[in-house]
Amino acid sequence: MRKPLLSTGLRWLWLTIVVLIVDLGSKQWIVNHFMLGETQPLFPFLNLHYARNYGAAFSFLADKGGWQRWFFAGIAIAIALALLVMMYRTRAQKKIANCAYALIIGGALGNLFDRMWHGFVVDFVDFYIGNWHFATFNIADTAICVGAALVVLEGFIAPNTDDKAAAGNKG
Repeated sequence: MRKPLLSTGLRWLWLTIVVLIVDLGSKQWIVNHFMLGETQPLFPFLNLHYARNYGAAFSFLADKGGWQRWFFAGIAIAIALALLVMMYRTRAQKKIANCAYALIIGGALGNLFDRMWHGFVVDFVDFYIGNWHFATFNIADTAICVGAALVVLEGFIAPNTDDKAAAGNKG
């Protein structure tokens, strides 16, 4: 029997759209208003800094000749599809899990769009303390990290009721 889509976690895909709009809009703004490598201070610990990432997190595999573009694109597509299936199988009322999945999908698709359109990911958030600078990142990366943190958090605060029911039937 098919479930009504609004009763599934797919109801939360609006969050994916918000992430995509904010991520792609902010990247486009940076590309249009900054020269590559240009930095604009915002706060004593935060700059806007236009950088290109040809690899993955922390520029992993950035210098490997181009094959990594397709590899990371494939991973993004696989993750997005897997999380869409998980959202379909999850009740809409499981807000934390569904928000987490939607954030991760939005971030993965935002960076996927960059890889396919530009051949690299546009990064621009430069967080620093003193002379120490964290890796430059973007809104999509933030959405992925927040989504992953929510998955972990949900595992701690929302025990699976199906496991409790199964344990109660043992006897």
